[in-house]
Amino acid sequence: MAKRAAKRRTGEFNADHYEQEKVRALFPGTGWSPDEVDPMRDQRYVKNVKPRSDGQAKLMQAIDEHNLVMALGPAGTGKTYLAVAKAVEALEAGEIGRIVLSRPAVEAGESIGFLPGAMEEKLAPYLRPLYDALADRLSPKRLKALMAEGLIEIAPIAYMRGRTLNNAFIVVDEAQNCTYGQLKMLLTRLGWNSTMIVTGDPAQTDLLPDLSGLKDIADRLEALENVAVCRLDAKDIVRHPLVADMLNVL
Repeated sequence: MAKRAAKRRTGEFNADHYEQEKVRALFPGTGWSPDEVDPMRDQRYVKNVKPRSDGQAKLMQAIDEHNLVMALGPAGTGKTYLAVAKAVEALEAGEIGRIVLSRPAVEAGESIGFLPGAMEEKLAPYLRPLYDALADRLSPKRLKALMAEGLIEIAPIAYMRGRTLNNAFIVVDEAQNCTYGQLKMLLTRLGWNSTMIVTGDPAQTDLLPDLSGLKDIADRLEALENVAVCRLDAKDIVRHPLVADMLNVL
């Protein structure tokens, strides 16, 4: 703090701040938030995650209290990030033995054709949001080590059938791009001492009309006492304020 005060007095702080703003513009997703008290602070490896809205607080509480949580809401409400953060928290605390992240490989309205490389390389573009969320909670070295040991697994939905996921924290992302049959299959993978979080926005499916099974599944499971269905809305959006304004008129 003394160094920061000295920089303010000498004018060096303004120059440093300008350079940091340039870096953040070139490399978004570093964990910096415009409402942070200290903009010099790197937020990527801060372990404690706090809710920024009532909806997020209810979602975090539901994850702590239920083995199956359905998190539905528009883009920018922090569904995926909170689910991954809770998964990492549980793994680091020794509450579960592994993290399994799954996401459908569906393009957003356009086909990019066949991709070269092994399975992991083909799936990398689809699973990028999950890697980003993990990288925001773990250092690159720690993330690489956990994946090499099999403690963090990123799997396509196509390869989940027939598995029983015991002692695991499972996050199913972009579930609005899953059919009813796929979601039923995924939900029945839940094993002993496991938690499953299913996230998605029913209003933004990339499937043909009426093919997405997320809304129907959530409506049916909401009647079960041991299943939490959390519905977030525009007031829970933590991205640019314009995102909430646009979603209110689109």
